Amino acid sequence: MANTLQAKKRVRRNATRTEINKSRRSRIRTFVKKVELALEAGNADEAREALRQAQPELMRGVTKGVMHKKTASRKVSRLAKRVKAISA
Repeated sequence: MANTLQAKKRVRRNATRTEINKSRRSRIRTFVKKVELALEAGNADEAREALRQAQPELMRGVTKGVMHKKTASRKVSRLAKRVKAISA
C-alpha cells in the first residue's frame, strides 16, 4: 500500500488515467471494427467511409499516448490495403 501522500496521489491519478485510456482504446477498436464489418459485407463505399473516419481516431490515440505511432500507422496501412483491394 502507498505510504506517502505523493504515492497515494499517484495511485488515484493512475486509476483515473486507466479509465480514460480504456475508453479511448475502446473507441478506436469500435471504429476499426466498423471498417472490418464493411469489408466482410463486401460494401466498398461503406468501408471507404468507415476508414476515412477511423484514420483520425487512430492517430488521435497516438497523440493521447494510448498507442504507438508505428502501431497506428501499420493498422491504417493494412486497413487501407484491404479497402483498396475490395474497391478494385
